[in-house]
Amino acid sequence: MNAKNKELRRGLMGLVLFVAILFLLGIYVYKPEPDCIQGEAVASELRISGKVPGRIAQYLVEEGSRVKAGDTLVFLESPELEAKLMQAHAARQAAMAQQKKANNGAREELIATAYEMWQKALVGVDISKKSLDRVQRMFEKGVVTAQKRDEVEAQYKAALATANAAKAQYDMATNGAEGTDKEAAMALVDRASGAVMEVESYLTETTLVSPIDGEVSEIFPKVGELVGTGAPIMNVLDGSNVWFAFHIREDRLSDFRLGKKIDVRIPALNNQTVSLEVTFIKALASYATVKATKTNGQFDARTFEVRAKPLQPIDDLRPGMSALLIP
Repeated sequence: MNAKNKELRRGLMGLVLFVAILFLLGIYVYKPEPDCIQGEAVASELRISGKVPGRIAQYLVEEGSRVKAGDTLVFLESPELEAKLMQAHAARQAAMAQQKKANNGAREELIATAYEMWQKALVGVDISKKSLDRVQRMFEKGVVTAQKRDEVEAQYKAALATANAAKAQYDMATNGAEGTDKEAAMALVDRASGAVMEVESYLTETTLVSPIDGEVSEIFPKVGELVGTGAPIMNVLDGSNVWFAFHIREDRLSDFRLGKKIDVRIPALNNQTVSLEVTFIKALASYATVKATKTNGQFDARTFEVRAKPLQPIDDLRPGMSALLIP
C-alpha cells in the first residue's frame, strides 16, 4: 500500500508539473504583443505639365535624374503655335505700316501736287485783286457800272476761297491724318503687339523647366506622344520636404500631440533611430479601424492621419520607407 501511494503521489505530482508547464507555455505563446505603430516616409511631389497641347519632342532627363531649379526637363513641339506666331507678326507689320502712314501723311508726290495747286490759286487771287482795284477806280470815275464792279468783286472772292481750299488740302497732305486716326492706328499696333506677346508666352511653355531642386520620380508619356493642356508629363520629388505619415487609432491619439517629440526606427536604414516632431493631425478621421458591436459601452475606433517631421536631415532616406514607433 505504501508503494502504491508513493506511485500515486508521483503520478499526481507529474501531472501537476505537466499542467503547470503547459500553462506557462500557453501564457508565453499566447501573450498579446504590444501594438506596433508603423508609418512611412512621404515626400512632397510636384507634377510637371504644360499650358499648351503639343507633341513630346525630347526629354533631357530620365527617371531618377537629380535636377536643379531652372534645369530644362522636356521640349514640346507645336507647329500650330509657330504658325500663329507668324500670323501675329504679319498683323503687327501691317498695323505699323498703317500707323506710319497716319503719322507721316501723304506721299511726297501728292504733297507737291497740293502745293502747286495752292500756288496756282494764289496767282488767281493776285490777278483777281488787281482787276478789282482797277474796276473800283473806274467805278469811282463813273466809267463802269456798279454791276460790273460787283461781278469783278465776286470773282475775287471766289479766287480767294479757291486759294484757301487749296491751302487746306496742302496742310492736310503735310500734316497727315487727324489725331483720332493716329490714335486708332496706334491702338491697332498695340493690339497686334499684344497678340505677338501672347503667342510668344505660349511658345515658352513648350520648354518645361524644373521649378525646384529634386529628383525625377516618374515620366508618363513617351517621345512622340501627344499631350493635352495641363496633362501631367512627369513628377519631381522635393527631397527637402520629407515627413512621416502615421495612421493612429483615436484611442491612442492622446500620445500624439502637436509639437510632441517621438522616436522611430527605420528598418531600411539598419534600424537607425531618428527623432521626429508631430506637426500635423488631420481634422477628420479617415476610416474606422475597429467596428464595435455597441455592447458594454464599446464604440467604433476611428483612425486619424498624423504627420511628423525629422528634427535632423536623414541621409539616404527614400519616400516609402517604413518607420516603426519606439515605445
